[in-house]
Amino acid sequence: MGRMHAPGKGISSSALPYRRTPPTWLKTSPQEVVDHVCKLAKKGLTPSQIGLILRDSHGIAQVKNVTGNKIVRILKSNGLAPTIPEDLYQLIKKAVSVRKHLEKNLRDKDSKFRLILVESRIHRLARYYKTRGTLPPTWKYESSSASALVA
Repeated sequence: MGRMHAPGKGISSSALPYRRTPPTWLKTSPQEVVDHVCKLAKKGLTPSQIGLILRDSHGIAQVKNVTGNKIVRILKSNGLAPTIPEDLYQLIKKAVSVRKHLEKNLRDKDSKFRLILVESRIHRLARYYKTRGTLPPTWKYESSSASALVA
């Protein structure tokens, strides 16, 4: 599948293990993993950062294989889920930083163009999350209030 705003058709991705059971050498119980996830979320980490820490520090390659639930579902069940999805949050963060750059560098036409592309991705993703019910139907991206969402 091609990229949205680029000519590439790259297909590289990480290969997940075929077996969906936790490794035999892993001695961590599912409840301990859930407790780790909740503790890290209370520190203010995003779901992907939680996954990285569990993989690198605790040897848990896939949380779903150990617990049966993904990280975001664990956070939702414990009431710790982020208000807006992480990919949308990162796009908004990028748009805010580009807009801040454009305030200093008014003649940067390429950044202005890239900001348009990023904001179109934000609108497309927001439309998807509204139909899925992740975002409320009244949620709207506004560049003037975007920095408050990210801060």
